[in-house]
Amino acid sequence: MPRPIKPRRVLFNPNITYFKPRAVPLSILEEVNLSVDELEAIRLCDLKALKQIKAAKKMKISQSTLQRTLISARKKITEALIQGKAIKIIKK
Repeated sequence: MPRPIKPRRVLFNPNITYFKPRAVPLSILEEVNLSVDELEAIRLCDLKALKQIKAAKKMKISQSTLQRTLISARKKITEALIQGKAIKIIKK
């Protein structure tokens, strides 16, 4: 039985939860689901330029968990940009 997921502290609530390529109908687009905690990790490390240790403390998770979250988020965002997919931000 896997260990239960530790709740993450997210201090950012996005107003916009959907991004898609311009001039492409939504009905033909594939989606990539980005969780709010992945978005928070990207916001803290890439936008606010915090070191991973400090960002992990803000989210109340370990640095290794933050790193895995960042890798996952960056992979999803890159996939959406390169393959022309929509990004949907979901709350878990």
